[in-house]
Amino acid sequence: MRQTHYRTCNLCEAMCGIAVDVEDGKVVGVRGDDDDPFSRGHVCPKAPALAELHEDPDRLRAPLLRTADGFKTVSWDEALDAAAAGLHDVQVKHGRHALASYVGNPTAHNHGTALMTPVFLRALRTRNRYSATSADQLPHQLASYFMLGHQFLFPIPDVDRTRFMLIFGANPLASMGSIMTAPDIKNRLRSIQKRGGRVVVVDPRRTETAEIADEHVFIRPATDALLLLALVHVVLGEHAPRFGRLAPLVRSVESVAEIVREFSPERVAAATGVPAATTRRLAVDLWGSDPGVVYGRVGVSTQAFRVVCQWLNQVLNLVTGNFDRAGGAMFTRPAVDALAAAAGVGLGAGSYGRWKSRVRGVPEAGGELPVATMAEDMLNPGEGQVRGLFTLAGNPVLSTPNGGQLERALAGLEFMVSVDPYVNETTRHAHVILPPISPLEKSQYDAAFHLLAVRNTAKWSPPIFDPPPDGKSDWDILLELKRRLEVRRGPTLRSRAENLLLGKLGPDGLVDVMLRAGPHGLRRGRGGLSLKVLKAAPHGIDLGALEPVLPDRLPRAHRYIDLAPEPLLRDLDRVRGILDQPAPPIVLIGRRHLRSNNSWMHNLPKLAAGKPRCTLLVHPDDAARLGLADGATARIRSRVGEVRVPVEVSDEVMRGVVSLPHGFGHGRAGVRLRVATRPEIAGASLNDLTDELRIDELSGNAAFSGVPVEVGPS
Repeated sequence: MRQTHYRTCNLCEAMCGIAVDVEDGKVVGVRGDDDDPFSRGHVCPKAPALAELHEDPDRLRAPLLRTADGFKTVSWDEALDAAAAGLHDVQVKHGRHALASYVGNPTAHNHGTALMTPVFLRALRTRNRYSATSADQLPHQLASYFMLGHQFLFPIPDVDRTRFMLIFGANPLASMGSIMTAPDIKNRLRSIQKRGGRVVVVDPRRTETAEIADEHVFIRPATDALLLLALVHVVLGEHAPRFGRLAPLVRSVESVAEIVREFSPERVAAATGVPAATTRRLAVDLWGSDPGVVYGRVGVSTQAFRVVCQWLNQVLNLVTGNFDRAGGAMFTRPAVDALAAAAGVGLGAGSYGRWKSRVRGVPEAGGELPVATMAEDMLNPGEGQVRGLFTLAGNPVLSTPNGGQLERALAGLEFMVSVDPYVNETTRHAHVILPPISPLEKSQYDAAFHLLAVRNTAKWSPPIFDPPPDGKSDWDILLELKRRLEVRRGPTLRSRAENLLLGKLGPDGLVDVMLRAGPHGLRRGRGGLSLKVLKAAPHGIDLGALEPVLPDRLPRAHRYIDLAPEPLLRDLDRVRGILDQPAPPIVLIGRRHLRSNNSWMHNLPKLAAGKPRCTLLVHPDDAARLGLADGATARIRSRVGEVRVPVEVSDEVMRGVVSLPHGFGHGRAGVRLRVATRPEIAGASLNDLTDELRIDELSGNAAFSGVPVEVGPS
């Protein structure tokens, strides 16, 4: 008998509603849910691959323990005991901070993991915490922390009501939105145009999003900060800032006006490659739009001036009157509000510089150290050397700079535990691998992405299949491992009580508590949200468009908007340094494909099918100059490594720029991914070329974009 189950696809940030048809215990169809109020029937090619992920023969169904003869399958008790013993022993022998943790971005796609991870990391008692944050969205967090007082108070483009959208370094048609959860983004952008508005993309590559935009502006990689400064220069040079009702909250506008005076469009044009007339026109268009919004994402968050860029994006939104306003940059009021939740399960306001990395002295941010420092703190002997590692849903060998160096570091660790469903490029170094059950065997509530959504909605999805009797969810694995670690140390009354409460609630019970306590919860009166209410609404509930929320959403200790935070002003000296700096002959940027999400999905046949996607985009003029032909193999060399990949000659990249997608490089020994390791799919890793010494000095984030390289025939 065929049954249809409604749930949310959790393979990217878009939160698309899907209808999953099941017959005789197998998925026989996945399509968009026309009744989902947020995604409105839209799905991308990833959603149908959920069935392949569930059935993937390479997905681990039982724990693995490393032996002298390789991995062997063991029971959960044996694996969890071994994992706890090994992690505990590293800290007993070498100190608490000799153990490190790394958390990958799939954690945000699973409410059980998202809610349990902070609790578990506190139990590890180490300050050597790393995550995909410092390879990705940390600039957003620091800009919000310095300006608004909370690292997760993210301004979200109100794409559904804006009339002018200026996009820096983002390709939402490939990412389906990012720090802008927006299913069916293609039609959302086209709706801007249908209501008489415009979409402009600034990017070194003519991306899929740029192809449908009204205008695409090429810019030299890593010079966006200069263009943003010039835009502010024009706006404040010709107009008084229009803060509207936010005026009493805004501080330091005079400082910004003084700073941008030197960055005229004419002064920055040579460095950015953007004509001064274009810059002035964009500033006029933004000012004249009613309303408009500036949005920057991965392209500006993975370069040497990333925090400055995200700060200036919001400065532009503020001074043009497009902040906390319909059609501008707005803030969510999610049903599960992690910003307002109690300590322990809520998201902290943030921090900066409380401690530093051991070798280079790079400051922590938000309780984490940057991944660019992780390998060196493992490889360099001496007091405080990292000797053990816990990884959760991450593959840093392919997703952090200088992956080859990290490989060597992982191979030398005394002990490593990975919670992951695969033996991949990172987990192959683990001593214990603890695999969670399939996404279709777990319930789903997007605790993270409702915080980033362009509309307030809420939806809970039940499991489609019962988990196997010996299967464990990520929540269960982390809770069991936490208990075992605390038994070895001697549990406290507090830890016992915490474990009892977490065990009793489970991830769904905790979501219910947070729903009831949230801004749309039952305590607000009749008709409020609870898990029971969401269970009765399988397509989800629309809670309305984003609304102005300031100053209420600002932390009590920071009831103002700092337009010119001191750390960012100091960092402008670095930006000035590139004004007259000659551009390298060739620089490397990354790119993303619609059919993958970082390195996750290359083992799924439907998503890996088609022509090879790990190619080097080269402008025709550069190809002729470098002796490269379409389809031939190029050799790319940087300070840290060398790879060989097929060439794709295309004018979609600007001269002097080559582009290689990230997430590939699966052809390493010991990887158990039968599809991903095929030569035509495996590709080469961008992060065998990116340089851990090239960072944004303010945040410590790796500067993946704009890496100087040498390119020639193989």
